[in-house]
Amino acid sequence: MSATDKRKQSLYFPETMLQEIQREAARLDRSLSWIVQRCVKIGLADIRRLPSVNDIPEEGENTPGPT
Repeated sequence: MSATDKRKQSLYFPETMLQEIQREAARLDRSLSWIVQRCVKIGLADIRRLPSVNDIPEEGENTPGPT
C-alpha cells in the first residue's frame, strides 16, 4: 500500500470515547483521524498480545478439572 493511499473508513465510537478523542484533538490541534491513527500505532503492541477468540477454550473444553 502506498504511503499516500487515503482510503475512507467509517468508524463508530461510544459517545464518551468520541468526546475524549475530540478533546485530545482540540488540545493537540490535530484531526480526529490523526488522533485515532496515533492511538492505534501506540497501542498496537498491546492489542497484539490479546488472545484471539480462537485461542480461548470454551468452558468445559480442554480445561483442566479441579485438582
